[in-house]
Amino acid sequence: MAGIGKEVGDNLYVHLTNVAGLGEAGLALVCRALALLPPDVRERPNVVKVNKRTQRVSLLEYTEFEDEPFPLLKSSWSMATPDASVLNFRSYVQSANPPILHRKELLVSSDHPRYPDWAKTTETCEALGLFEHPKTIGFLLNWERTISLKGYRLVGSDFLPLGNVEATDETDVRPQDASPTIQRHLTAMARSSISAPVQMLVRHGLIDKDDLFFDYGCGRGDDLKALADSGYVTSGWDPYYAPANELPNKAHAVNLGFVINVIDDPAERVEAISKAFQLTSGVLSVGVMLYGPERGGKAYGDGVVTSRGTFQKYFSQEELKDYLEQVLQQEAFLVAPGIAFVFADKVLEQRFLTAKYRSRNVDSRLILQSRRIVARREVLRAHRTTANERRLEAARPVLDLYWQTALALGRYPGIEELPAGFSFNGAVPSLRRAWRLIHAHYPLELLETACQARKDDLRLYFAVQQFSKRPRYRQLEPRLQKDVAEFFGDYLSAQAAGLQLLQGASVSERILEACKQAAESGLGALEEGHSLQLHVELVDRLPVLLRAYIACAMVLTQGLSDAKLLKVHITSRKLSLMEFDDFEANPLPLMARRIKVNLRKLTYDLFEYGGEFPKPILYWKSCYLNEDSPHYAEQLAFDEALDASGVLGDEKYGPRPEELAERLEHTRMRVKGWELVPSNTVPSLDSPCGVNFSYRDFVECGETQLRLGCRNIPKRPETYNALHGLATKILDPLIEYFGAINLTYGFCSHDLSKHIKERVAPTLDQHAGEERLATGALICKRGGAACDFLVEYEDMREVADWTVKNLPFDRLYFYGSDRPVHISWSSAPAFLAYEMLPNKSGRRIPRPFK
Repeated sequence: MAGIGKEVGDNLYVHLTNVAGLGEAGLALVCRALALLPPDVRERPNVVKVNKRTQRVSLLEYTEFEDEPFPLLKSSWSMATPDASVLNFRSYVQSANPPILHRKELLVSSDHPRYPDWAKTTETCEALGLFEHPKTIGFLLNWERTISLKGYRLVGSDFLPLGNVEATDETDVRPQDASPTIQRHLTAMARSSISAPVQMLVRHGLIDKDDLFFDYGCGRGDDLKALADSGYVTSGWDPYYAPANELPNKAHAVNLGFVINVIDDPAERVEAISKAFQLTSGVLSVGVMLYGPERGGKAYGDGVVTSRGTFQKYFSQEELKDYLEQVLQQEAFLVAPGIAFVFADKVLEQRFLTAKYRSRNVDSRLILQSRRIVARREVLRAHRTTANERRLEAARPVLDLYWQTALALGRYPGIEELPAGFSFNGAVPSLRRAWRLIHAHYPLELLETACQARKDDLRLYFAVQQFSKRPRYRQLEPRLQKDVAEFFGDYLSAQAAGLQLLQGASVSERILEACKQAAESGLGALEEGHSLQLHVELVDRLPVLLRAYIACAMVLTQGLSDAKLLKVHITSRKLSLMEFDDFEANPLPLMARRIKVNLRKLTYDLFEYGGEFPKPILYWKSCYLNEDSPHYAEQLAFDEALDASGVLGDEKYGPRPEELAERLEHTRMRVKGWELVPSNTVPSLDSPCGVNFSYRDFVECGETQLRLGCRNIPKRPETYNALHGLATKILDPLIEYFGAINLTYGFCSHDLSKHIKERVAPTLDQHAGEERLATGALICKRGGAACDFLVEYEDMREVADWTVKNLPFDRLYFYGSDRPVHISWSSAPAFLAYEMLPNKSGRRIPRPFK
């Protein structure tokens, strides 16, 4: 492709009439993209953009390409990968600051009839100094501002001095309606934690405590304070809160967090991005607000004005990536919803990319195992008396640091790869001596494990590299070059290993075996022969074949999802990514969105929940976690309790949210944190109380209540909970075994007890449930609930005997074979059974039931 078109970074721009000069491979890419265009738009594109590194092809439609000196981009159709089956469409028709095209003579052949005219326009621009800052002039408003600052105005293809041009309404590209006063500073939030863009920098290890972190648009400075308190070197600037702060010449990491989305001037937005990147020596982190269902406000420019008078420009993920790449002519990496990295340091960029496919915490887990093995060896040696053992102890600090570095790299490190501050001492004077001592005294089998893990990581990295233009060996950063030599021998072998891994990931039988292996290691829930579902934090611990399968899908959906769970569909070559509301803090999170990737067709479908389709609940969340996961024990206990409650039913995916709420209420339970706790509501008397009763059955029974008709209604939720326990744990099982029963006495309120003069003991008999006196004390300190019942045509001794042997009762009182049995239940059953036998005076005395 050399010598043809206009090169801007990794991108090559060529007019469609000149694509033959791209060569056979380039022409094939363009033809494939053109074939994917809908028939009704095939005549619209006039320029092709090919990314030489990723092979991404964009078909661009510029307005009036032939006649406009600097045509505006109207539409684009992008083919993300050479194998993509669909094009991503983007319209710039409504953009207030669309991209524009300079030096367009470079896109055509030199024999084009308009070539001399366009070349002359370019010469004029160079003479006027309009190309001095090329990174900011690729957008309409920025270009017009640049021309104006040089004292000119563009009229047709001519640059006229501003003094020679009469002012007209056309000079203002903004709408002429009444413009609101934008209160940008009001968007600066006071945070109690580090903002998401900075968290991502920390998470990816891109902020070094020895290097400067600069917050461009720092607001109130909460991120700066939090990082400074943790020992980082920080500085920041903000036009409202810190305008006097000086800008550094360079900073290793620069944050542009939620800044460009509050700038209402599109040209100024571009300048902010460009300025922030100019300050960057390592990595720039950009955070924006994404489109959402509740993004309200009055339309203004290319965004909205909120009720607080602030401006917001919302982005999609794809729009953010495209926007940054157009402004900076650098690849932008989407790392989270609304957050992207752009690297000024290409060595750092390579390390970031390799780290994306690296198993996390392998070295820390192996170090822990190593310490345990060494500790066991120490126990076996009762005393250290030899000179060699004393020298070994003196060498331990140096050897441990060397060993930890080796486990992290999966190989013995070179002297330049050892941590800062590392130095040999008399006990370990050289690398050769360190090797000998390591071989003699450290568990080398763990280094072999680390070696295989690192080799798998590299295989995955080189597998994903197959989807883009691979860098040459000499372009690899030094550590990666050493990895290639150590683990593969040469670069071609490393690439072949990556390709072989991809080929293996296309074989369903191998995917099935890898899923089984993952499930056996506690990584996700396997639905035999169908799918493996797990938390995204466990992906890097999966067999490398599954990681490659997942990485293929991520190439298609990069940055689209904030998924917490993913499902590998074993036979259909699909992958589902699932997003949830409040996944970490909720034992029953609601699914908000699902993305299903079809790896055969290289397409994906998005399913949004919450409108027409209710958000489904995720049940048995613990199945998709690992015992190392935060709150795993609490989640597992909750899942088991919920299952034991019976509310899940027989549905494959469990009840819908409203059904679950109804079932929980019927069981007198509610969710609180990671626990199922008793309900705190008062139900209707006609609500079901177990299978065979309603609450009314317990309050409208007994001869006194029926005769007087007095109000006998429980007031406290705890009483209803106890009645439910009595019904479900005692009475329903009795009915299932013996048949129908008659309730002869149930709940007794404090008012009703005043009318019953004999054979009652409110402070002991539990008929008052969990009701309390005006003083707040329980009427019956035993709590729970009680009733008297009779089973017709049954010997009540047999009923009592079966109850004692089979049910979790609290107290049982047996009065005779043909008389009602008194039975109670409480959450802590005492299992006390008595037979009420008359004494000499005829008074019944409780004796142990036999």
